[in-house]
Parts: sequence; C-alpha cells; structure tokens
Amino acid sequence: MKKIIILIPLIFLILICHAFSQIGASLTKTGTTAAQFLKIGIGSRALGMGGAFVASSNDVSAIYWNPAGIALIENREAAFNHVDWLMDVSFDHASFAMNFGDFGTVGAFVGVMSMGEMLVRTVEKPEGTGEYFGAGAMTIGLSYARNLTQDFAIGFNAKYIREFIWHEIAQGFALDIGTLYRLQFLNETRLAASISNFGTKMKLSGRDLLVLTNTGPGGANIINTEHQVDEYDLPLLFRIGVAVDAIKSEQMRLTIETNAIHPNDNTEYLNTGFEYAWNEKIFIRAGYKSLFERDSEQGLTWGLGLNYRLVDFVNLKFDYAYQDFGRLKNVHYLTLGVNF
Repeated sequence: MKKIIILIPLIFLILICHAFSQIGASLTKTGTTAAQFLKIGIGSRALGMGGAFVASSNDVSAIYWNPAGIALIENREAAFNHVDWLMDVSFDHASFAMNFGDFGTVGAFVGVMSMGEMLVRTVEKPEGTGEYFGAGAMTIGLSYARNLTQDFAIGFNAKYIREFIWHEIAQGFALDIGTLYRLQFLNETRLAASISNFGTKMKLSGRDLLVLTNTGPGGANIINTEHQVDEYDLPLLFRIGVAVDAIKSEQMRLTIETNAIHPNDNTEYLNTGFEYAWNEKIFIRAGYKSLFERDSEQGLTWGLGLNYRLVDFVNLKFDYAYQDFGRLKNVHYLTLGVNF
C-alpha cells in the first residue's frame, strides 16, 4: 500500500504527459516559443547517452533533466559545462548541489548563452552604421530535492530567464518539477518523469522599439510611437523515462535508458542510449537523440568519461560528448565535475 501511494504522483505526471501528447500531435509549432536556449542539454554524460537521462539522473546535471535526481548526491558536487553551439554561439553552464541529510539537497545553477557582436545595418546603410549590437541569454536558479522514501524522490527548480538583443530585453520566471522512483527488485529499474520550463510568457521591451514619427502638414509635428511585439510561451517539455541496469557487478555496469518527450513547440520524439562503466572510473556512452521528431537534424551521439580520485575525498570527472546535427554538422560538449 505504501508503494502504491508513492507511485501516485509519478502516474499522475505520466498521464499529464500522455494527454498533452494527443493535442496537436500533427503540428510542429516550430518558432512559437521564446528562450530556445533552454532546450540546449546540460552535461556531456547525458548528451553522450542521446539525452536519455531522466531516469538515470543521479549527479548535479540532473538539475536540467530531472531535479529529483540531485537527491541522490551523497555530499557536494559541482560541474562546469561548455559547448560551441551552432552558428558561432557559445553556451556555458555551471551548477552546484549539496546534500543536507534529512533536510534534502539544495542546488544552484547559472547558464549563459553568448555570441560575437554584429554590425548594425539599415536600409539606408546596408554596409553598417558603424555601431555594433550583441545578443545573448541567461538563466539562473535554485534547486531543491528530497528522498521521500528510500526509493522515491521529488525535486524542484525555480529560475529566472533573460534574453536580450541590442537594447531590448525579455524576462520571465519558470519552475521545473521532477520525480524518480527506483524498483530495487528489477535490476534497479528506475521510472521518472519531469516537467521543465513551466512559467510566464516573455515579451521584448526596450528603447529600440520606440520610433519618432513625423505627422501634420509638412511633417512639422513629431510624436513618439512604439512598435507592438507579441509575447511568447516558454519551451515547455514533458519527459518520461525508464532506465535499467542490464548488467551490474563489482567491475561492470551497463545502463540502458529510453525517454519519451513531448514539447509544446514541436512533435513528440524519443531519446535512447546506454552507458557502460568499468569500475565506475571509465565510461563509454552512445545514443540517438530526437528519434521520430519531424524534420529533425539531430541524431547519433556518443561520449567518453573518466572519474579520477584526486585525494581520499575529492573526485574529478571529465566527460566529453559528440552529437551529429546533420546538415548543421556536429556539436562537441565538454564537462568538468568535482565531488567533494
């Protein structure tokens, strides 16, 4: 009876995801949400597994995939991620989490997307006005997770989101919710579900939207006008995942996971992948991302990892992942982590 009660929130999340997956399933709705950088995955370990990480989340990168996973961190963990994204865009993410025993695990994170400056061009001056403009985005937030029982965990993120281009800014707030349930008697099978980026709409504002308009006879009168801009939803993501340790011994572990994802701005798709670990020190990973997604350029992923004990209580983690992006070539992910 106790296990049945614990499963109720997880089943509820699964039913919500299934219901939303039936709404507008034939529409991609691409380009209808703001803050697209929130869909850039965090952690080379997860990306090497094809982004199938909702149920395997047990390190600080769980902050992105399933915040319930940070409840499994034993002490303290920090990670730094860097990726040279598409079209000369860079994305950096830092996260930290600390276990406070019975109180739960508390974390914090910050992500920054940046790009080089570009010339301001107008119809009158297509070669540039001599001015430069920049664009970028940032998210910063706090996390909390707790084991409600030995096998069931729940977690939350609260985050602030900001995008800008030249003098225009859009801001918003969002919540992430995740659950994780471990079935110890089935090769440590894990069931998980998460909802990411549930929050406010975003709308640009700033002085670039102000325009001086000449009216009246001969344009003698000058009035201030402002361009109207729409507000857009955040990229809401519903994830459901199942993972199983197909092989687990003192020296070897093989974890296989599959995730079903429903975004609010595209068609549904699957992420699937595996992780092979030798003595929990050397890792080999591979997967496939965005399977069945319409018009997707994403596909095969693979990665490598090394867990090195620096001293008795400090472990260093080095992870690398490669992702094929079809006609957009490929993306390389680098992650440096530390347990202490």
